[in-house]
Amino acid sequence: MKYYLIAGEASGDLHASHLMQALKDQDPQAQFRFFGGDKMAAVGGTLVKHYRELAYMGFIPVLMHLPTILRNMKMCQQDIRQWQPDVVILVDYPGFNLKIAKYAHSFTKVYYYISPKIWAWKEYRIKNIKRDVDELFSILPFEVDFFEKKHHYPIHYVGNPTAQEVREFLASPPPAPQAGREEGCASESPFSLEGNGGRPIIALLAGSRKQEIKDNLPAMIEATQHLTSQYDLVLAGAPSIEPSYYEPFIKGSAVHIVYNETFPLLAKATAALVTSGTATLETCMFRVPQVVCYYTPLPRLIGWLRKRILHVKYISLVNLIADREVVKELVAETFSVENIRHELEAVLPGGPHRQQMLSDYEEVHRRLGESDAPDHAARLIIQTLQNK
Repeated sequence: MKYYLIAGEASGDLHASHLMQALKDQDPQAQFRFFGGDKMAAVGGTLVKHYRELAYMGFIPVLMHLPTILRNMKMCQQDIRQWQPDVVILVDYPGFNLKIAKYAHSFTKVYYYISPKIWAWKEYRIKNIKRDVDELFSILPFEVDFFEKKHHYPIHYVGNPTAQEVREFLASPPPAPQAGREEGCASESPFSLEGNGGRPIIALLAGSRKQEIKDNLPAMIEATQHLTSQYDLVLAGAPSIEPSYYEPFIKGSAVHIVYNETFPLLAKATAALVTSGTATLETCMFRVPQVVCYYTPLPRLIGWLRKRILHVKYISLVNLIADREVVKELVAETFSVENIRHELEAVLPGGPHRQQMLSDYEEVHRRLGESDAPDHAARLIIQTLQNK
């Protein structure tokens, strides 16, 4: 069968690549065409557009790049129409993908893998999903009640790919990565996770988009400077961000960078500062105590609006899955260097919250289950397409 996939950022590229491999394993005649990234391209098929040309975050960047976004959307629509796939598989990225779903649904099947997080906000999008999406595949267990009980829209919970990816990594971890001045890194000398003299590591996961990095990384660095005599500070460089972008932020600091190697870093980390997103769940899966940090402009106003607009109590996947506060979230008016420093110290060895957080992580592991999400989803995709 012919599969057309659309992923708009690095995490989508990763998850879509694993789904593609599972489809390929179960459907020897599988053909792929996609908007995505290098990991999807490595599986095979035709990369039409790289996600680097799609990922714009925030109202102003989206507005500034609106002509490009609209051109990409029109190009995608025309390409789908011309290729005539058996199914279009959308991977997260709802602002773009739901518009593609509306267009493509009139002439082909539309499936959604990694459902849009409409339970957080923009719940009105359920109308679009019911109208334009034939099958929805969820990777978060609490979404079943939201879609099925609240909105009477049946979905498939297939397990969590992040949990599966971490389990596979821990079963056979690759060689440790290197970081240093190579590829434009700002560190004065090369750094190795294996060769750091056994010093404990604090991981900094500052996001995968430039705006997130700009907003969060300076405070993370400032909040950890007093710990440089005891810990190595290691930043996870995002795959879509050029090394030169990090230079102004880490120049003159004790921070090292590891590129495209978040898992080996978390496998070695003692604690982490994490910008909200999939990274919070990855950190939990590696059983690394963390503090979630997310800067917002106009923090008091955003804090007020958050309580009245968002439909969820938490922003981190860890807390959402547990349905209680497992990790501390410093968002809007609670985001400050002082608060980051205080909460980080509380989860370092000897800190008062460390053991409780590690214990609470086990509940998150249990709720996610042991299912191989890409394999399960691929099997359901093929079965439902054959049945229809």
